[in-house]
Amino acid sequence: MKSPAFEYIRAESVAGAMSAYAAAGDDVVYLAGGHSVVPSLALRLQAPALMIDLSEIAALSGISFQDGWLRIGAMTRHVQAINDPLIAAQAPLFAAAAPFVAHPAIRNRGTLGGSLAHADPASEFPAAAVAMRVELEIASPKGTRRVPADEFFLDIYETAIEPGEILLAIHVPSPVAGQVIGFDEIVRRQGDYAMVGAAVQAVAKDGVLEDISIALFSVGNRPTRAVAAQAALMGRVIDDASIADAKAALGDDLDPPDDLQFPATMRLHLARVLLGRILANLEAVA
Repeated sequence: MKSPAFEYIRAESVAGAMSAYAAAGDDVVYLAGGHSVVPSLALRLQAPALMIDLSEIAALSGISFQDGWLRIGAMTRHVQAINDPLIAAQAPLFAAAAPFVAHPAIRNRGTLGGSLAHADPASEFPAAAVAMRVELEIASPKGTRRVPADEFFLDIYETAIEPGEILLAIHVPSPVAGQVIGFDEIVRRQGDYAMVGAAVQAVAKDGVLEDISIALFSVGNRPTRAVAAQAALMGRVIDDASIADAKAALGDDLDPPDDLQFPATMRLHLARVLLGRILANLEAVA
């Protein structure tokens, strides 16, 4: 199937893109890396009158360290999350998640901002963003605002971005002493969507957890913060007992979808297995 006809504009600025969007009404789609938009056009899940290409807007590019936060432009490619030394040092969960995303051809073109704005609940980067407690910088005709990741992802393919607004950048708080991370997923084949995945960021002092941030994906309509599992671990060392308590607590955190191919009980079981695996690996370094 081919996409329907549409007009195409390559925007030169954020203001110009938003102005073009407003002039055309709501029948518009922004284009970043294209790996979500183009397939939906081909399947005619979207049929916009106008496509606005954001790829040449300089304000959406660049990686820099500012005032204790790493600023990652929304047009940063997935492959840069693997190769950029600033991301490796200051946003390690993005670097850890990137190799799990699809295949090299997609990582070469897909963008971090596009992945976060698309908000696929089976995607790796949204969960990493929640675990790192990033803030998302959004531009609107009225100005810009920063939204914490926990408030950014609202539902399946739904975020705090309003129609016509543009995700400018991802702001990642600087790591602190004693911080460790873990990321993993369970898939049928490399490159497939995960059956379940998890991103974990923790801070330990003398082996005792002073902070723990856990986000799971492919377990609901958005990346899911494991509040009960976090509470089960806070103030404790990572050992067999605390890991067992955290795994048990996931029953209070998760209400995964149920289907004939993958029952909810199996998804919850795999989430517990995966969290236990990640925490066991952290035990060696915390």
